[in-house]
Amino acid sequence: MPNSQFVVSPAWLFEHLKDPQVVIVDCRFSLADPQLGQQHYQTSHIEGSYYLDLNQDLSSPVGKHGGRHPLPNPNDIANKLAAIGVNYQKTLVVAYDDSRFAFAARLWWLLRYLGHEQVAVLDGGFAGWQKAGYSVTNIIPPPRMGAFVAQVQTEKAVDFTAVKSRQDSHGVVLVDSRESDRYRGEREPIDKIAGHIPGAVNYPWQEVTDSNGYLLPQEEQRRRWEKLETSEEILVYCGSGVTACVNLLSLELAGISKGKLYPGSWSDWISYL
Repeated sequence: MPNSQFVVSPAWLFEHLKDPQVVIVDCRFSLADPQLGQQHYQTSHIEGSYYLDLNQDLSSPVGKHGGRHPLPNPNDIANKLAAIGVNYQKTLVVAYDDSRFAFAARLWWLLRYLGHEQVAVLDGGFAGWQKAGYSVTNIIPPPRMGAFVAQVQTEKAVDFTAVKSRQDSHGVVLVDSRESDRYRGEREPIDKIAGHIPGAVNYPWQEVTDSNGYLLPQEEQRRRWEKLETSEEILVYCGSGVTACVNLLSLELAGISKGKLYPGSWSDWISYL
């Protein structure tokens, strides 16, 4: 699905590799091995791309509450974006990973949360780029000078208090983005408590793409959410506010802009139990 403001194809990106108005960001990461993404980046990446790490760059330190991946300090991430050449509301940022948008969508959502609408994900990710026959490199690009002043869009996120007060409200839907067995509490590989927030419905984030990491057609994205289309507000969470962003991307692709992220997600929710 490359014909969207939120998605670009490998062919489009190849044609714009030298475009000064485009900044490419490698978001590859492994929850099981936090160093692996950067190691893969240093070995090979799309020419000109910079690396942003889920733990170090796209999140802030873990506290008592806030979940496993709290949102980064807006000024800190703004400075990091400026240092790779991103100009606020001017530069198109293209994010990619090798995990069906699990981490690229986090950057996609985060930039829009910071007020920067010019952001897209690479359809098919790193594997799709290579499959299309385009070359990779191990050359790390030098820093670029950009100017980024975050304008936080607070209405795009909700915290524990907001979820607790609105979870039973008419017209509000709470969406759990995790795999169905985690939603049902049959398996919990990460968090201390299994289960889901009472009243939540389950829309696993992996259903947004095919098994190779390509977004399903826009019509399928629309069909996926048709039961929730008339909802006034859609509050989306996962384990720690990362893969929920894939569902938020899907909602936007379906033409539904009512989605809000609960950044702390299940790992924050259970910290209050």
